[in-house]
Amino acid sequence: MTADASLVQSVDWATIAPPTLTALVALGVLVADLFLPAARKQLLGWISLAGLAAALVLLLPLRAGDRATFCLTPVAQTAGRVQTAGCSYTADHFTLVIQLLVLGGALLTGLLSLPATREKLPAGEYWFLLLSSAAGAALLPAARDLATLVVALEVASLPAFALVGLKRGDRRSGEAALKFFLSSVTATAVTLLGASFVYAATGTLHLTEIAARLDEVPGPFQTLTQTGVALTLVGFAFKVAAVPFHFWVPDTYSGAPLPVAAYLSVVGKAVGFTGLILVTVVAFPSYADVWGPAIAVLAALTMTAGNVAALRQDPTRERSAVRLLAWSSVAQAGYLLVPIGAAAYSSDEQVGATVAYALMYAVVNLGAFAVVALVARTHPGKRITDHAGLYATSPAAALALAFFLLNLAGLPPGIIGLFAKVTVFSSAVDAGLGWLAVVMGVNVVIGLAYYLRWTALLFRTPQDAIATERRRAPAPVTLAIVLTAVVGAVLSGYPQFVLRFATTGLF
Repeated sequence: MTADASLVQSVDWATIAPPTLTALVALGVLVADLFLPAARKQLLGWISLAGLAAALVLLLPLRAGDRATFCLTPVAQTAGRVQTAGCSYTADHFTLVIQLLVLGGALLTGLLSLPATREKLPAGEYWFLLLSSAAGAALLPAARDLATLVVALEVASLPAFALVGLKRGDRRSGEAALKFFLSSVTATAVTLLGASFVYAATGTLHLTEIAARLDEVPGPFQTLTQTGVALTLVGFAFKVAAVPFHFWVPDTYSGAPLPVAAYLSVVGKAVGFTGLILVTVVAFPSYADVWGPAIAVLAALTMTAGNVAALRQDPTRERSAVRLLAWSSVAQAGYLLVPIGAAAYSSDEQVGATVAYALMYAVVNLGAFAVVALVARTHPGKRITDHAGLYATSPAAALALAFFLLNLAGLPPGIIGLFAKVTVFSSAVDAGLGWLAVVMGVNVVIGLAYYLRWTALLFRTPQDAIATERRRAPAPVTLAIVLTAVVGAVLSGYPQFVLRFATTGLF
């Protein structure tokens, strides 16, 4: 077989169907926006939701987790066995779990967005950007080479910049978009520089090939390789909002439209952690002695800074509810980093705890944002104190928010939240990181303070007429709250399912 023939790649369209369909629907929405009259723009939202639901359905034929595409043509045959070069797109169980999280999170975000696109945001641009970002986020967990990984990362990130700044005429929204843009561009530049160093040292972009060749790098290139690994990790640390690269989070979340903040807190975070897992566990296992301690220290710093900042939020300050959830997401990022750091000391299976925790966090955090969006319809200041006495006016919403906050705190009846924290804690102990387990325990106690303070506020007697005002909730927002509450309750009844589902044959 000639060298030219080996460059031909196979394409399995069923394997790439979920992100491809999402991207095609995004293009369709953009074109349809040109022809639909203003009175019918809301139809674009329902088309987008249908596209996301269809993309989720297309995951079912892939559930075996044994599909791959964009593979180089077989280049050798030994003892009757065909050997192939690396594949750029792999639909294994890890890919499918993250795609479920991403597309499901985008679908729930879409439900929250329907009232906003009807009243404030430009529908065509909003749905196109949301679907484009979701397509990139769904592509990223399947990427198995550095080029595809970086492209998917940017396809997920670039539309998000515009989503954050989509509130035209709002100074906070423009400032939030600028901070998000500058931090992400810096992260991308650092990641690209690191990837280029790794490619120069190994001569390949495929993650598994990089892992195989890192041990064979000649002595003169060792420094170049180590620098490339370090820079790549720093770039992804920006994306996951790990301390000290977290400064953009509170201002970006509070300035963005509320559904966009919810999307960034779940899908944006999933994108960063997926990339970090792929480059550490799959591409750089031979440098575990470098990235393991670094990620463990980042985890401790991130959870501590996030929890302390969330504890210090003034409940009467404007947008304090969103800012608390923003700082809470930083703290949760610290917990999510723990199993990745632990994987350097024990086994790759530890990252399953991160995936399981991410699934729990996605459900309950989107639910919390949904209730905040509901309350913000009558209290646009988005203060924590605006939720005082919510049980008197909307008992179901108050109980749902209490359930979500208790899950984030890791307290019953939120069994899934408690189970996820115990799983992450166990990963640190099993890896011999006792000091990190102690830091995590202290931070969980700090988190209890502000989660319980907000929960208690929900059941206080309302003190003014505005607080007792009743308004009908939009059906899409109500549906988002119901869906997240039901999923959270089901998972609390059977928490082992999350870990089993998230860890079975990840790689």
